[in-house]
Amino acid sequence: MKKRLAVAFTGPSNSGKTTLILKVARKLLHDFKKEVAIIKHDPKDKARFDVEGKDSYKFSDTGAEVIVTSPNRTTYFSNRHKELDEMIRLFNDFDILLVEGLKNLPLPRISVFRDVLDEDYFPYMDALATDGSIELGNYKLPKNVDILDINNCEDVISWILKNAKEV
Repeated sequence: MKKRLAVAFTGPSNSGKTTLILKVARKLLHDFKKEVAIIKHDPKDKARFDVEGKDSYKFSDTGAEVIVTSPNRTTYFSNRHKELDEMIRLFNDFDILLVEGLKNLPLPRISVFRDVLDEDYFPYMDALATDGSIELGNYKLPKNVDILDINNCEDVISWILKNAKEV
């Protein structure tokens, strides 16, 4: 089986996590020719993927595990919480897994911040991706936290390839 790597991104709302993950995923897919999988945590259960009244909604609303397949995509609907290992098995074939959120997962973690740092994230952070909007000297960062330029995708990818966990 080929080597598969996983890394997580954490940070407050509107810090740039999704934008950074999108840039990293596109570059890994197109420039590095890697298969990429993404897991996004929805802690407030706000995301909606189906429209009430449609067949897929009706099937999912029964509580069953549902797969909807078409010539262009396959969508999996689950009404059960899945642990990381279960989600990884659903993807099966990937080179790099990018996880947004789920700060308690045992994965190397890039914390994304702009303007101000929240020290509550420090115990979970292995790297800090930020821009010049934060005066890092005003904070007592944990030892061994790598500082990454949020605007330098190559910098972030290099860190991922070096530090991601094999899964």
